[in-house]
Amino acid sequence: MRIRNFILLFFIITYHANAQQITCSAKDKEIFTTKIAQLKKEYTPKTNFGETIVFVGKTFLGTPYVAKTLEIGTEESLVINLQGLDCTTFVENVLVLSLMLKNDKDDFDAYTAYLEKIRYKNGKLDGYASRLHYFSEWITDNEQKGILKNITGNIGGVEIEKDINFMTTHRELYPFLKDDKNFEGIQQSEANIDQSSICFLPKDQIEENETSILSGDIIALTTSIKGLDITHTGIAIRKEDGRIHLLHASSKGQVEISTLPLVDYLKKIKNNTGIIVNRVL
Repeated sequence: MRIRNFILLFFIITYHANAQQITCSAKDKEIFTTKIAQLKKEYTPKTNFGETIVFVGKTFLGTPYVAKTLEIGTEESLVINLQGLDCTTFVENVLVLSLMLKNDKDDFDAYTAYLEKIRYKNGKLDGYASRLHYFSEWITDNEQKGILKNITGNIGGVEIEKDINFMTTHRELYPFLKDDKNFEGIQQSEANIDQSSICFLPKDQIEENETSILSGDIIALTTSIKGLDITHTGIAIRKEDGRIHLLHASSKGQVEISTLPLVDYLKKIKNNTGIIVNRVL
């Protein structure tokens, strides 16, 4: 809680740039400038883009985990927070910075443009409901943008039908949903998600398909919790033991690489049913 309060104190700058409403602190902008300069200095082009993603992801090791980092203020804005990350903002920032390296970009405007494109429906911030709150919708939307490909079905994944409605059935947990317009927008998002099935690789089939997962793949953890699609996400990394581990912002406290291989890590998560595997293009 102390870390969270400390970080929130720095969210003092809100401004408009390139039609975006951005919430950022001087400290976070300084972190971005330092990080992108250091990345460009140390980066060498990779044969596999997944290696770039892992390279960038490792630079966040030790960054504090902070929940609900985007729930700032009374109106939706493009929140920049590099001092503390949750599992989704970790993946988003790693992806954005990796794309910037690939495309030789280093300016703040490019960073915010990439972040808006990845975080919001059709790449445009247009209120609270335009944010891709459910990670299955985040995957589908970014696949449609040509940023990644959900390869789960190609490596043994199976489809299930599941009603996704956790946010609207737990309205009290989301302050922004006090507003009826926001609530109705999320209802529509849930209806859109329900129009298609969810393809996932069941927990007991991951080990036999582990060789099909590459370092840099974005891994989403599916769940049996009613109304919810995904509870956690991270980045696959193959370690010296030859096994896939998870590079992620852990709710235990910071960005880290799982000590256990992904298969064994998942065994300790009560409600986990399996994973969705996504490859950045």
